Amino acid sequence: MMKAKNLQKKKSAKKTTVKLKVKKTIYKKKNVKRKKRKFVFTKMVASGNDFVVFDNRVSNIKHMSEIAIALCQRTSGIGADGLIVMERSKKADFKMRIFNPDGSEAEMCGNGIRCAALYKGRKQSKIETLAGILKAEVKEYGIKVKMVQPKNLQLNIGLDIDGCMNQVNFVNSGVPHAVYFVQNLDAANVRILGRLIRYHRQFEPEGTNVDFVETDMQDELRIRTYERGVEAETLACGTGSVASALIYHSKFVDTEGSFIYNVRPKGEVLKIYFDYKNGKFNNVWLEGTARIVFKGECYV
Repeated sequence: MMKAKNLQKKKSAKKTTVKLKVKKTIYKKKNVKRKKRKFVFTKMVASGNDFVVFDNRVSNIKHMSEIAIALCQRTSGIGADGLIVMERSKKADFKMRIFNPDGSEAEMCGNGIRCAALYKGRKQSKIETLAGILKAEVKEYGIKVKMVQPKNLQLNIGLDIDGCMNQVNFVNSGVPHAVYFVQNLDAANVRILGRLIRYHRQFEPEGTNVDFVETDMQDELRIRTYERGVEAETLACGTGSVASALIYHSKFVDTEGSFIYNVRPKGEVLKIYFDYKNGKFNNVWLEGTARIVFKGECYV
């Protein structure tokens, strides 16, 4: 009997050893590194926003979130406010995807889509985005894009931030934007207050971009933007410029008709066109320049 028991213990021990070896093998396979591939890119700029543009219609490279994190870093990568990926589309001329430096994918980007339209090279094109299909026109003086229908307009939202009430406004101009009017734009603490508003529970779970806007007597809005996904202030924001013009008109003007607003981020002046009737906006267009800076290749 003793011999039989000892034999059973040895068998059990062998089974346990086999299980441990299998677990170790699986763990090693999970940590196998991906082979790096050559990545041919174009660096583009629109109104101060800079992008790495990659045509993925033939290459079919995946893991774009990881690639965006690597390439958008200013010190260890190419450096950019976002990675624009061109893909095939069954609904439009092509599909544009935009990845933020933190790897998250945004619904669309106003300045980015103007870069994509210029990269494509057609005078007119339809572009598929997560926010919908947009039309773009490439002209001698700039690129004009018809934006998606704005939605969820909300005025005078009270936010409790560290015990102080702050009044902001909100609209989704393709991506969510909170608009905060200030008297002195240069003195605004965009980095700290922008981050607090961006992560405020009012805008959970997606969060929001935050635009600080100053008005003057020259029919021009000045703007500084804290961008979601970049998690910092950027030199310009196309959807933020659109959001600021729409909210300003709804809040302070509120007259019907067709309008053109000049919005100045830190770079060039952007033009915002729209029709306003019965409290609703239609035919919203964004216009500004874009250009190719350089082309290159890297391994990711």
